[in-house]
Amino acid sequence: MSAITVSIAGASGYAGGELLRLLLFHPDVQIKQVTSERHFGKFVHKVHPHLRGQSPLKFCSMEDLEPCDVLFLCLPHGEAQKRIEQFLQIAPRIIDLSADFRLQNPDAYARWYGQPHLRPDLLGRFVYGIPELHRQKMQTARFISSAGCNATAAILALYPLFKEGLAHANQAIIEVKVGSSEAGNRPNEASHHSVRHGCVRSFKPTGHRHAAEIEQELSFNEAMTAHFSATAIEMVRGVLATAHVFLNRKLSEKDLWKIYRSYYASEPFVRIVKERDGLYRYPEPKLVAGTNFCDVGFELDEQSGRLVIISAIDNLMKGAAGQAVQAFNIMHGLPETRALEFPGLHPL
Repeated sequence: MSAITVSIAGASGYAGGELLRLLLFHPDVQIKQVTSERHFGKFVHKVHPHLRGQSPLKFCSMEDLEPCDVLFLCLPHGEAQKRIEQFLQIAPRIIDLSADFRLQNPDAYARWYGQPHLRPDLLGRFVYGIPELHRQKMQTARFISSAGCNATAAILALYPLFKEGLAHANQAIIEVKVGSSEAGNRPNEASHHSVRHGCVRSFKPTGHRHAAEIEQELSFNEAMTAHFSATAIEMVRGVLATAHVFLNRKLSEKDLWKIYRSYYASEPFVRIVKERDGLYRYPEPKLVAGTNFCDVGFELDEQSGRLVIISAIDNLMKGAAGQAVQAFNIMHGLPETRALEFPGLHPL
């Protein structure tokens, strides 16, 4: 087949750079253009030094975008919905890595983002971008909205339980520990080295917007409530989600193994991690750095009925660019793992 032409709007950020790295080595892709208003005219390696010698591309302006087969959007929140008409003229298929089209309900968007959506008519046309949940819809989709990184980790940890109706819907407590790259590459007061070094900072104990995605995707027979908190730690890449749920029936760890295996045994990027001994008995973000894996583990307190589920992802990969490429592959009938085979490094 001929190469699929793609462009990236907003390719100078961390997620855009990671997406560029993956697509440069995708055998079915030809990258036409990459945009950055701040770095217009510069070679991409000036911003992404690890790509030195890998591409002759220079950043252009969004106003200079030409037609392509697929347009990836890696823009700051709010920009995609402002420019969506321009983007619809450029490409028949769009994969948006921002939060603009993740929520299906305009009222939910207004509640969580504090303002009405500029294009509520398009919300239902974007497929929510976790392949393990929406693979079939992605196969015929024109528009995909990649999931938030924290939401991805939490949803994949909890999906089998809530899909099977095994947990109390209003008692899910989720805490994520996140690395500094989640905040993007624009410096701010919180990213200053003397502030960030050694930190364990609870920056969003309540009200995190990714909770809206979790509730949207895990509400099946009844509305699910995600009691969600986020903590910044001294790590560059990664999300570790620790979720506490209370089962509504008595299950053993063997039962839970069977349930999780029934959902994830054939998934190329979800691994169940639960060892009896050793250092790496449960998921750990360091071991998935640079990969598209989501590792999921659990432990049951049989006396109280509390189940602790732990998941780990690289926020720039399974939480952003990697998951977007996985969706792109599905959208085009390609092997789902193409350009995503990297297994990670150890030690790191």
